[in-house]
Amino acid sequence: MPSLLTLLLPLLAWLGSFAPAAPFDANWVNNVGARTQPAGQTVFPVTKYGAVADGQTLNTRAIQQAIDAAARKGGVVTFAPGRYLTGSIFLKKGVTLHLAKGVILLGSQNLQDYPELPSRVAGIEMVWPAGLINILGQDNVAITGEGTVDGQGQPFWDNYWALRKEYEAKGLRWIVDYDAKRPRTLVVANSSNVTLRGITLQRAGFWTVHILYSQNVTADGLVVRNNLGGHGPSTDGIDIDSSSYVLVQNCDIDCNDDNFCLKAGRDWDGLRVNRPAEYILIQNCVAGAGGGLLTCGSETSGGIRHVIARGLRARGTQCGIRLKSATNRGGTVEDILVENIELEQVRWPISVSMNWNPAYSYSALPAGYTEATLPEHWKKMLARVTPEQGTPHFRHVTIRNLRATGAQVAITAEGLPGSVLENFTLADISIRSAAAGNIDYAKGWNIRRLDIQAANRQPVAVTNSADMQN
Repeated sequence: MPSLLTLLLPLLAWLGSFAPAAPFDANWVNNVGARTQPAGQTVFPVTKYGAVADGQTLNTRAIQQAIDAAARKGGVVTFAPGRYLTGSIFLKKGVTLHLAKGVILLGSQNLQDYPELPSRVAGIEMVWPAGLINILGQDNVAITGEGTVDGQGQPFWDNYWALRKEYEAKGLRWIVDYDAKRPRTLVVANSSNVTLRGITLQRAGFWTVHILYSQNVTADGLVVRNNLGGHGPSTDGIDIDSSSYVLVQNCDIDCNDDNFCLKAGRDWDGLRVNRPAEYILIQNCVAGAGGGLLTCGSETSGGIRHVIARGLRARGTQCGIRLKSATNRGGTVEDILVENIELEQVRWPISVSMNWNPAYSYSALPAGYTEATLPEHWKKMLARVTPEQGTPHFRHVTIRNLRATGAQVAITAEGLPGSVLENFTLADISIRSAAAGNIDYAKGWNIRRLDIQAANRQPVAVTNSADMQN
């Protein structure tokens, strides 16, 4: 009979493979996240400025007055325990917004309480409602505490579904997400040295945390719960959009779309802006419901590169590691390292597509519309992108030390005849699934210790591919 040690050696070897590996480039990894934090300690209680914690009084003006006072000297805006209803508030340089345990910020359910401002939404620059909490064009700002920000998104979800039903009947699925205006919960845009730590965000009207055109941002210990009392559409967890040197760690996300998502613009407008998402470290996070534990895309126009995601766990998400784009989007996704991943009941552990969701991805104007009279964001969506501009490229992607159980399809990876999936590495991967899946239009893959046990007993189907080392 083999000894206990003999029986344990394979397990110990597997667990040892989950030790953190050396990053591709230690120099950039050491520079991610906020480099400074607000130093001011003077306290500015919102109740001093007239805020009422009854969950019914609209406190937007009182909270903003406290923020403005703190910005003049540097300081901390605080709340006594209670429920504070508010519309959009705007943080400023040198201010810490501290939400202690027992504090709940309630987002107004009236869209008029979110002023419309220039922004970028789902890859298109356009006028859109401000977020509930906004950090716009600022440096050295923090949000801390164990309190809760509740977007109260149900009315915005209902409006979206009603408009989508109407638009789909007209052949306008591609534009409904842009016409159904909904507030994001927390927006960081054109800012630097921003720290987001510890708070819970729930029931977002649209995306939860949107980090846009910013650098040196830390999101640490955030909890996102967007499926409380409803099933909110497009309630992404954390979106890192054309931003750099971002650190996300110790976060816990349960939402109804992508959990941790990297974006860089869409189609003609994204190619015009041409700004990448790069130098991003995501580590030690967990996800429940959602479209994808880690998603790159589908807004890839400006490029997504220099990304490390490690120590991630998911149970019940749709996809584990997902790379997605479309043939009018363009951009290059490259230099991606994903390691030490645990997936349970995740339908597609590895999913790669360059032709994702055609009904949403491709814009076509139905008969009866005159293009000259269309809204500006419709024109951007309809602007022609040549095949050369629109073809995306995925290359230099490493996925290693991944374990998945209860999957439907282990891997689905589909390139294009004119843009193959180039130089992927799959190493030390164990997947238990109903089917193994397929790889199509790939080249130069390095596959080592790939263990896929499919219930249908069929291997991964590899077609239109070359130089697949195993």
